[in-house]
Amino acid sequence: MTTDELIVGAREGVGHLVLNRPRAINALTPAMLSGIHAALDDWADEGSIVRVEISGAGERGLCSGADVRALREVILAGGDHMQFFEVEYAMNSAIKAFPKPYIAHQRGITMGGGLGVSAHGSRRIAHPGSVFAMPETIIGFIPDVGILWYLAHAPGELGTHVALTGNPVNGTDAVLVGLADEVDTTDGEAPASVLEGWRGWIDACYASDDPAEVVAALEASDDPDARATAADVRKRCPLSVAVTLEAIRRAKTMSGVDEVLAQDLAVARHMIPRPDFAEGVRAQLVDKDRNPSWQHARIEDVTRDEVLACFA
Repeated sequence: MTTDELIVGAREGVGHLVLNRPRAINALTPAMLSGIHAALDDWADEGSIVRVEISGAGERGLCSGADVRALREVILAGGDHMQFFEVEYAMNSAIKAFPKPYIAHQRGITMGGGLGVSAHGSRRIAHPGSVFAMPETIIGFIPDVGILWYLAHAPGELGTHVALTGNPVNGTDAVLVGLADEVDTTDGEAPASVLEGWRGWIDACYASDDPAEVVAALEASDDPDARATAADVRKRCPLSVAVTLEAIRRAKTMSGVDEVLAQDLAVARHMIPRPDFAEGVRAQLVDKDRNPSWQHARIEDVTRDEVLACFA
């Protein structure tokens, strides 16, 4: 099956999935999500297929994530916003459960939903120029598609840092926090780790389960990188930061990716209809003024009850 957005084919025993929206850095649409899932269902029991490989068309990256601008339009029009997440998370689960090798080529930008179609595979291959991120706190949501499972089990608090800030990491650090398995050095040397050098202040500052205490610790740190990170976190959606911290703590004790995906679905049901999501997407991707007006002015203004309500 081949469409304009997703190329599906098989050659010499290998099933190929090519995300084919290069101008949008292969941002995922519902049709692409359904197409991936359908192909995996077909290939799971097909004896001639020994493995599957996924890649992205164009030079910019595997996938920039879900097409959240289109999702925002659905929400503003009063449409069913949950259908997208139900389809996406079911596809993520199918990748995790796929009974054959699933090889993901994480070249270039691999963010958000791009990690959802790659990080659950059996072999995740980064490249020297790869850029990884779960930037959802920037747009009024949380890191979803089951990725908090990996970040919750990263060394120390490195995964918490990646989740709360939404800031990009390189291929070496993606391996460190569990989002990739290796860096293919055919095109050049693997980049040096940044997170390893920050491990001391990250572990110290993110130790609390209270988001306000985390930010206060970052702001009070003697390390300038910690203080710069505090300024970044202050720019994120306050509710998103608080809910993300709660979600990653819960993910640490869960049984696996499917349980995390169930949590993601519950949180999406509560957070996506809130004004913060539409406003975050507007500021980041529509008007691109990078000046969102969040419902809460500061992280300290978010109550514990508001956080818990997002998991109901």
